[in-house]
Amino acid sequence: MYTVIGSPRTRSMRVYWALEEMGLDYEINMAPPRSEEVKALNPSGKIPCLLVGDDAIIDSVAIIQFLADRHQQLTFPAGTIKRAQQDSFTQFCCDEIDGALWTAGKNSFIHPEELRVPAIKPTVKYEFANAMKTLEARLGDNEFVMGETFTIPDLLLGHCANWATGAKFDIPEGPVAEYFERVTSRPAYQRAKDKTGY
Repeated sequence: MYTVIGSPRTRSMRVYWALEEMGLDYEINMAPPRSEEVKALNPSGKIPCLLVGDDAIIDSVAIIQFLADRHQQLTFPAGTIKRAQQDSFTQFCCDEIDGALWTAGKNSFIHPEELRVPAIKPTVKYEFANAMKTLEARLGDNEFVMGETFTIPDLLLGHCANWATGAKFDIPEGPVAEYFERVTSRPAYQRAKDKTGY
C-alpha cells in the first residue's frame, strides 16, 4: 500500500493516474502545498510526496518513474535504447511544456503579486505553441509517443494537456488534440479524477 500526500489540481494527479494505470493499492493523504506536513518531507513544500514504508519520494516525475520501474509497467527497461527515447520524451514534456505552464502559473497566482510579471504570458504561450508543433512532428502517426505502448511521458503529456486547457493555452486541432483526447480518455485517468475530485 502506497500513501500519496498531495491535493487536487496539482501534479499529484500524475501519481494517482500512474497508480490507477498499474492497478496498485494506495491511499490519499490530502495536504496543501507548503503545509507543515509537506515541508517535513520536502523542504520546498511542493507536492506530491509518496510514502514507501519509512521513506518518502518527492517530485511527481521521480515518483512515477520509480513506480514504473518497480512494477515494470508504463516503461521500457533502463539501459535500453527504447528507455532513452522514452526519457527524451519525458524531458521534453518537463522542459518545454510543463516549464511554460509553470512559468505562467507562478506569474498568475503563485508568486506574491508584487513579484509577478504578467507581461511574460505571451512569451510562454509562444513557447507552448512551438512545443505543440514539436510534439506533432515527434508523434507522427503513432498512437502514443513510443508507438503502441502507453508510457510515462504519455501520462505527463496528458496531465499537461488538462493543465493547459484550464490555463487557457491553445491546444492545436488535429493530431495533437486527438492524441490528448486519446490519452485522457483512458479509464485509469477517469478513475483517478473521480477519486480525487480533479
